[in-house]
Amino acid sequence: MAKKTILDFQNMVSKGEKIVYLTAYDYLTAKMQEKAGVDMILVGDSLGMVSLGYDTTFPVTMDDMIRHCQAVRRGAPNTFIIGDMPYMSYQASDVSAIENAGRFIKEAASDCVKLEGGGAQILNRIQAISGAGILVMGHIGLTPQFMGQIGGYKAQGKTAQAAMSLIRQAKLIEEAGACSILVEGVPTAVGKAIAEQAGIPILGIGAGSFTHGQLLIYADMVGFYDNFTPKFVKKYANIGETLTNAFREYTMEVREGQFPVDTEHTYKMDEKEIAELEKLLAE
Repeated sequence: MAKKTILDFQNMVSKGEKIVYLTAYDYLTAKMQEKAGVDMILVGDSLGMVSLGYDTTFPVTMDDMIRHCQAVRRGAPNTFIIGDMPYMSYQASDVSAIENAGRFIKEAASDCVKLEGGGAQILNRIQAISGAGILVMGHIGLTPQFMGQIGGYKAQGKTAQAAMSLIRQAKLIEEAGACSILVEGVPTAVGKAIAEQAGIPILGIGAGSFTHGQLLIYADMVGFYDNFTPKFVKKYANIGETLTNAFREYTMEVREGQFPVDTEHTYKMDEKEIAELEKLLAE
């Protein structure tokens, strides 16, 4: 399978083909997603909660992101990978934004970076990173790194004025040089309007069916992360329950002496060697 490029995604949009987008944070998950034919993988800063056990994405560092991106790239060498720029890795200045975006490309072989927000400062960062030759995906709507300003993990764009603000943000992000935009947690009508007016691919997560592609956090859609489940998630499996039951059965069998069974789960030794070992032990 040849790795898709931004030109392939633009062609998919023009043909009306949907882009399939999932998060991954480790080698094995990425490997399975590539086998399944996923178009894009986001190594999201959501790894802070899903993989590292934080309550929010704020503690995630660039080193965290690079290490997980490297693992995902090893698992999915032929998939387009986006590195999510963590909190305070791009906000301070254009220079730091370019340097940190460059780390994703140089150290983790990512194809693109993603950053949140649509204000004037963020537009400058998008322009700077894009100007340095790095593909940038924007992210508007429900933006976790701005949850203090937007009032928490709540749907955005629910009034006509708020919707128009997001639609304008999307256009400005495109003009700043973004190659695509992720729209999160907005009504279907808002996702539809943004996609219809855009000249770049619009990916949605909780933004309705009219965006050019769909993203889900993989741990949500397979029932692996059970702290909470957003309204827009469809569960395709319950891996969490399967794993818990497997761990529970293993625990019971070890404690009761049912595992391992020496005739099935251990290595054999020649009878002559056993006899020799017993002789040596007796000396």
